[in-house]
Amino acid sequence: MKKIVLFLAISLAMVSCKNETKTTENKLEEIKEEIAYASFGMEINDADALTSDRMMEHYKTMKEGDTINSKMSAKINEVCSAKGCWMTLDMDGENEVMVKFKDYGFFMPLNAEGEVVVNGKAYVSETSVEELRHYAEDAGKSKEEIEAITEPKRTYSFEADGVLLKQ
Repeated sequence: MKKIVLFLAISLAMVSCKNETKTTENKLEEIKEEIAYASFGMEINDADALTSDRMMEHYKTMKEGDTINSKMSAKINEVCSAKGCWMTLDMDGENEVMVKFKDYGFFMPLNAEGEVVVNGKAYVSETSVEELRHYAEDAGKSKEEIEAITEPKRTYSFEADGVLLKQ
């Protein structure tokens, strides 16, 4: 009789633990499902993405020609209005990063806005006056704004091989 009671107690404990674990797993899945992304380029995830502030610390220590493989999350400032072939991301309210897509293998929707996670290579470069004017034209800037660009600019850049756009 004692063996039957002991067996029932152990069985009950196992069933209740199993249900609790399953409930916890379901809650984690629900949390993950709440953050939905549209994916572009290579398949990536949002795990271990640096914040834009943290990534900006890396950019400030880089010299022209340096590159680092990284993944970061940031807010979109602007997307190329011609075909979505580049976007700029707000890093800290003062600085932004120019994102291009590896081998022009994919583009962003022209109306993309909000938060993104980008994966790829971060680098610092100098952008020529001609290229800055081209970007201004793509962004729909006025002729006066385009002609006002007369000096090259130190640019924080990123070549993305994959992007997640928060839905």
